[in-house]
Amino acid sequence: MNVAYYVLAFDRATDSFYDELGVGWSYLDRTGRSTFTLAMNVDYLREVFAGDSVRIVTRLIDCDHKRIHYFHEMHHATKAYLAATSELLSIHVDMATRRSEPFPPDVQARLAELKAAHAAAAASAAGRAQARDPRHVAEVACCANPRS
Repeated sequence: MNVAYYVLAFDRATDSFYDELGVGWSYLDRTGRSTFTLAMNVDYLREVFAGDSVRIVTRLIDCDHKRIHYFHEMHHATKAYLAATSELLSIHVDMATRRSEPFPPDVQARLAELKAAHAAAAASAAGRAQARDPRHVAEVACCANPRS
């Protein structure tokens, strides 16, 4: 599978994760706010071929009032091997002013719940330059097929 399709699959996983958090596309339409990606690292560990199904697990590593640090793991859907990882840091933005601002209280509460719910888990490969505090990890699973 071409490098671009790994990133596309991770992007679709991010969309699913943001929907779980309540900051997906409908949030943008409703509030005029969204997120910008500040940093992204991708590690390609094992090849996935075009047409293969993958499963992506997303972990919230850390967050604050306007940033989200999360980690994706791409697993081959039938053979279960870890194919790639992606670590991201994003920031909440008012699209009219193009300036960062805090998440609304309901989103901050969801982020805090997600972070606390799985505080004992760990993302062993996470923790590059955008790392904040990798001791706090939460999990949301989603699926992505690079050909759909």
